[in-house]
Amino acid sequence: MRQAEISRDTLETRIRVKINLDGSGQSQLNTGIGFFDHMLDQIARHGCFDIEIECAGDLHIDGHHTVEDVGIALGQAFARAVGDKKGLTRYGHAYVPLDEALSRVVVDLSGRPGLEFDIPFTAGMIGALDTQLVYEFFQGFVNHALVSLHIDTLKGRNAHHQCETAFKAFGRALRMAVTLDPRQAGVIPSTKGAL
Repeated sequence: MRQAEISRDTLETRIRVKINLDGSGQSQLNTGIGFFDHMLDQIARHGCFDIEIECAGDLHIDGHHTVEDVGIALGQAFARAVGDKKGLTRYGHAYVPLDEALSRVVVDLSGRPGLEFDIPFTAGMIGALDTQLVYEFFQGFVNHALVSLHIDTLKGRNAHHQCETAFKAFGRALRMAVTLDPRQAGVIPSTKGAL
């Protein structure tokens, strides 16, 4: 089974993450930021991953450490669950609309961290989530999952819709990338022979 569990404890956050890449889209989430939990649920549901995240963070300061550190911990768990990447599709992409909003996400399980991020949020806050922290979540994930990730929200007027399309597309792109390719069983999907 492609699954992993990690714990990350700092003076700012205490986090436990569990992920099963071959799940059914179930989630148990408690970060203390309701809208952030809603977005993490999109990753689980649309990625068909089972994800559990428990985070106790210093929300009396703000949400920055919680959101960034959840990205870090989820990236670490994802990298461990993916393993040596033999037989994986490697690349994934998705376009997802929600009413007037449309996002495109493209991912490469390259072994190299890289983030290109363009979401022109129309509001600074969505519920208790500072929209600046969406970038920090994905940067934390990318740095520790070691993936190249492009996120572009192409249209949208409502910040909730803009954000949700990006997280849904992210889940679907990851789902495609980690899918096993029966024609490449046991083969690392790279001409270098390593990722």
